[in-house]
Amino acid sequence: MMPSAWAPGRVNLIGEHTDYSGGLVLPAAIQLGISVEVESVADEISLTSTRDGRAEPFAADGTGAAATGWARYGQAVAAELAALGRPPVGLVAAVDSDLPTGAGLSSSAALEVGIALALCAVADFELPQLELALACQRAELRAVGVPCGILDQAACLLGRAGAAILLDCATLDYRLVPVPGRAALVIVDSGVERSHESSGYAQRRAELERGLALVGAERSTQVTPPDLEGLDPVSLRRVRHVMTENERVGRFAAAFEAGDLETAGRLLGASHASLRDDYEVSIAELDLLVELADAAGGFGARLLGGGFGGAVLVLADVDEADRLGGEIVEEYRSRTGREGRALTVFASSGAVLR
Repeated sequence: MMPSAWAPGRVNLIGEHTDYSGGLVLPAAIQLGISVEVESVADEISLTSTRDGRAEPFAADGTGAAATGWARYGQAVAAELAALGRPPVGLVAAVDSDLPTGAGLSSSAALEVGIALALCAVADFELPQLELALACQRAELRAVGVPCGILDQAACLLGRAGAAILLDCATLDYRLVPVPGRAALVIVDSGVERSHESSGYAQRRAELERGLALVGAERSTQVTPPDLEGLDPVSLRRVRHVMTENERVGRFAAAFEAGDLETAGRLLGASHASLRDDYEVSIAELDLLVELADAAGGFGARLLGGGFGGAVLVLADVDEADRLGGEIVEEYRSRTGREGRALTVFASSGAVLR
């Protein structure tokens, strides 16, 4: 019987743009994801997506002419696994997804992890979870030039039902944080698609790294308020965001552990303000959705993912989630003419091989 891999998307509760500076994040895997059904073993890797069609086959070790479109991720994963010693065994596989793309739920990481698990299975090759996550992180950079952190791939692999993952992105130490039973995680998509390839993501990372170098910090958790004195305005804003965001991650985890959704919601609002003003990755549509979420009675909201489009995360009471999501979408449509959509997600188990 041929193997089948499933890899979830993720929602990052708080800790945005902190992962690539060795900071703290609090993601959770979600119930939506990508499946990779292996149909046969082959000399090459041949992938067909129900959403995007058939990709041009490529070598089992990821070598050869660069793939195009979504196949770039698969080829990059194959190359990274080959560098770690995976035998060059190919496959024919069908890829299916119920995970929205471009909404900040990390569809690319889910695709990378799903393909990686399938490739490891057919080659009888195993890697520890975090080593596999790091390989998939490198694959993202190789595929599309996005210098992402480890957050997405780690959440995809480490997810547990009913829990978020408090992860130190420098040491890769982590612990589980239970999601309170009355908490609902509502994703509201702005309808504004974004791509890290064409957004200011890489520029923001470069600006942050410059600021950290100016204060002599190797990772963002080493920064203290006195370090901000004397920085140029751009470096000040970028470094201040990650410094305060790391602090918010710890406080949010403590609030969840105490079942204090009011405090957790206020921290989401503060995170969004920092992402908007200090990191400058928000847009008018995301700001409006946060405003509408507050008006509809949510505990708090913030932009989700790298910014420049996509969705917001709204923390709500589980009994109010459907009403709240509907109200936000209706008012957003009336103000912008855009077809927003709301989706309630919950903390799910991580990637599995069947």
